[in-house]
Amino acid sequence: MREAYLEQFERLKKIMEQLRDQCPWDRKQTIQSLRQMTIEETYELADAISTQNWQDIREELGDLLLHILFYSLIGKEQGQFTLDEMISGICEKLIRRHPHIYGDLQVADDEEVKRNWERIKQDEGKASILSGLPVSLPAIVKAMRLQEKARQVGFEWDNREQVWDKVQEESTELQEAVRDLDDPAKVADNRARQRVEEEFGDLMFSLVNYSRFLGVDAEQAIDRTNRKFIRRFQQMETEAAGMGKRLSALSLDEMNEIWNRVKKEEVH
Repeated sequence: MREAYLEQFERLKKIMEQLRDQCPWDRKQTIQSLRQMTIEETYELADAISTQNWQDIREELGDLLLHILFYSLIGKEQGQFTLDEMISGICEKLIRRHPHIYGDLQVADDEEVKRNWERIKQDEGKASILSGLPVSLPAIVKAMRLQEKARQVGFEWDNREQVWDKVQEESTELQEAVRDLDDPAKVADNRARQRVEEEFGDLMFSLVNYSRFLGVDAEQAIDRTNRKFIRRFQQMETEAAGMGKRLSALSLDEMNEIWNRVKKEEVH
C-alpha cells in the first residue's frame, strides 16, 4: 500500500514537471496567477464538504494537491524552497507543536492541546495570540477563529446565558443606533450610518460567539440557510411558471402562500 502511494505521488510530480516544461499554459503560470484559482479550488472543496459528497471531496483534494505541487515547483525554480524542504518544514512544526506526543508533556484534553499550540506559536515569535489569521479570511470564519484564540488565554464567558445577555445588549444598542437615522443632522455627516454599521457588526460578532457556546458552526449554519433559501425560492419560481406566470407578477401575499406551502412540503 505504501509503495502504491509513493508511486502515485512520484507520478503526479513527474506529470507536473512535464507540464511545466512543455505546456504553454503551465509555463506561463506564476504564484500570482495561481492564487485566485487556488482560492476557487478551496471553496469547491468547502462546497463538497458541506454536502458530504465524498466523490467530490476526493476530486477537490486532488486538485489542491496539484496546486501545492505547482507552487513548490515554482518555488524551486525561483530558488526559494524545494518540495522536500516544504514537507520537512511541516513535519518539524507538527512535532514541535505536539510535545504531548513527541515529548514528555502531559495534557488532560483537547482544550489543553489547543492552549499549548497557541503558547508554542508565541514562543516561536508570534507577536500576538491573534496574529496569523489571513486578512482575506471570510468575516464569520475570522470571528470564530478570533474568539477561539482568545479563549485559549481565558478571555471567555463562563456560560451561554451570559453570551445571550450580551447578544440582547448588542441588539438594544443597534436599535438605539437605528433611531439616529431619523436625525437629519447625524445622517447628513454619516455618523448615524457609521454607528449602525458598528453596532450591527457587534451584534453579529456576539451571535457568532453564541453559536460557539451552542456547538454550532456559524459559517456552516448560514451556508445551510443560504442553500435552503435558494432551494425554496427556486421552487417558488417553478410553481409560478406552472401557473403560467413570472414570480415578479405575483403579489407578496401569493408569494408568501407558495413559500409557506414549500416549507410545509419540506417538513413532510
